[in-house]
Amino acid sequence: MQETNDINESSDLYEHYRFEANDGQVPLRVDKFLMNFIENATRNKIQQAAKAGNILVNDFAVKSNYKVKPKDVVRVVLSYPPHENLLVAEDIPINIVYEDDDVIVVNKEPGMVVHPGHGNYSGTLVNGLIHHIENLPTNSNERPGLVHRIDKDTSGLLVVAKTEYAMAHLSKQFFDKTTERLYYALVWGNVEEDSGTIEGHIGRSLKNRLQMTVFPDGEFGKEAVTHYKVVERFTYVTLVQCKLETGRTHQIRAHFKYIGHTLFNDERYGGDLILKGTTFTKYKQFVENCFKVLPRQALHAKTLGFVHPTTGEFMQFNSDIPKDIEDCLEKWRRYAVNSLEND
Repeated sequence: MQETNDINESSDLYEHYRFEANDGQVPLRVDKFLMNFIENATRNKIQQAAKAGNILVNDFAVKSNYKVKPKDVVRVVLSYPPHENLLVAEDIPINIVYEDDDVIVVNKEPGMVVHPGHGNYSGTLVNGLIHHIENLPTNSNERPGLVHRIDKDTSGLLVVAKTEYAMAHLSKQFFDKTTERLYYALVWGNVEEDSGTIEGHIGRSLKNRLQMTVFPDGEFGKEAVTHYKVVERFTYVTLVQCKLETGRTHQIRAHFKYIGHTLFNDERYGGDLILKGTTFTKYKQFVENCFKVLPRQALHAKTLGFVHPTTGEFMQFNSDIPKDIEDCLEKWRRYAVNSLEND
């Protein structure tokens, strides 16, 4: 048994990170475990934190050589509050599609982080929202107004609650899976079926903690269901419409990688490599030009529907496919036409 210091967290310490090891966790030193979870962390800093008694496992301070086991709750606590709790209002341009006394619908630009977190303490959508509106309600994660979120490099529609009642009402709709969410994604390969459903629990990868992965037998993760329809085919890539039944982290990205159709230029999941096509230098140059036009994963939250918390009316919003994705699609359209003409 690893030696631990019997020190319970004191009231002047603030939780910065909290991770629960899943059932499949093999014994792993806590410093290595945290390296897998925390972006931009160095092992030296983690070891210093352990030495100072700032790393707790099941509420007891541990040394950096403590071996993490299944179901262990690992926390990093420090003497100052997390940066994300020190929210600062910032005058950031926000593309507001709709607003009333209860809700705001935002069309988020690609590259904008939704809420402050490790490495992104300013310039987020939340920083802009609290400048636009005072006293936004907070959820259990202390994230003002948020009832759902989309990834930094995903563009598209997001609904924000302006009152406590609206937050509870909208949160229940997301929990009950009654909202409508349609995404457009460009994926590698020719998706053979015109439509289909991808199922498989999604959880954090056991090999790379920055990725989510599919556990088809449901031994880890949470249930996830994605329905898709093919919109357009371009020989080596396919444009698909995705309807989310559940809303797991990186759901579309993980599900399509699982079925062999990684999102185009999705760096985290390997889509920034040439996964389908020819070996010709000219083709390689063409794909690299597409990556330059679209320097992010090809994913856009196009349609959002929900019941208005106060009026009870079903509201649906649609957004245009952004210019970077549209420019990339146009390149592939021309490529597909030229390929047919040359056959």
